[in-house]
Amino acid sequence: MTEPPPSPPAVSVRKRRLALPTAVSAYVALIPATTITLVCFYAFIAWTFVISLTRSRLLPRYEFVGFLQYERLFDTARWWQAMQNLAIHGVLFTVGCIVVGYFLAILIDRGVKAEGVFRTIFMLPLSMSFIVTGIIWQWLLNPSFGLQAAVRGLGFEEFAFNWLVRPDRAIFTLAIAGIWQQVGLCMALCLAGLRGVDPNIWKAARVDGIPVWRVYANIITPMLRPVFFTLVVLLSSLVMKAFDLVVALTGGGPGFASDLPARFVVDHILNRQELGLGAAGAFMMLCTVAAVVAPYIYYELSKARRAG
Repeated sequence: MTEPPPSPPAVSVRKRRLALPTAVSAYVALIPATTITLVCFYAFIAWTFVISLTRSRLLPRYEFVGFLQYERLFDTARWWQAMQNLAIHGVLFTVGCIVVGYFLAILIDRGVKAEGVFRTIFMLPLSMSFIVTGIIWQWLLNPSFGLQAAVRGLGFEEFAFNWLVRPDRAIFTLAIAGIWQQVGLCMALCLAGLRGVDPNIWKAARVDGIPVWRVYANIITPMLRPVFFTLVVLLSSLVMKAFDLVVALTGGGPGFASDLPARFVVDHILNRQELGLGAAGAFMMLCTVAAVVAPYIYYELSKARRAG
């Protein structure tokens, strides 16, 4: 007659009994955050899409008209001007922040003196709001009493830097002000990534006689792909939400030369009483983000899964 299997140790049974309440507690702790996310994010996305299918003006009016608001949106020249400005501003702002921030991080990582002072200087603009940043750069770029007037006061009468009032250059002033404010964040994240690099890599590079710039270009930079991925996602969200910087710096002008979709949506909802049209613009902004960022996120995640 076979003997019954030995009973599990009392310690293992006790561990399993403790693991179940711990797992349940974790799920319970996630309920408030999950509820807030579902209600304040996904529910409002759905509500915005529903409103975009109605004839709503000052207040919600659930008289559905199909995709009429989207047809009106695509027939509006100002919307396409705002989307063109968004593309220019998005590329300049994102690339500029990452490139300048990475360059500053490399300089600090090389062991400069008074590192703490430089980090504080570069991070200081990040503590300001976009409204304050816009006002500061509005003063600096004002042709009457800003940088142009200061340089001309030194005797350079031919100097001109009046981009703020030029329709073909105004959009670039948004990128300059945005880079100035957010470059500290990029510098901090890139510096954290550089400080996490294995020191043996540098020792091996010195033994092999590899120039410093080639180590950064061919070895270090590819290792920082997760950092750049994070920066692209963060900066892209700032680009799509850019409203207060536009209002404070250019007001969308001259004309609509520096207008962005966020200002278009807010202007039509609050000032023009076009809630349906504004909701359509807001939903198209979401679709634009998904179309641009989602393929990049999918590529990075799939590459991480293959590497793992």
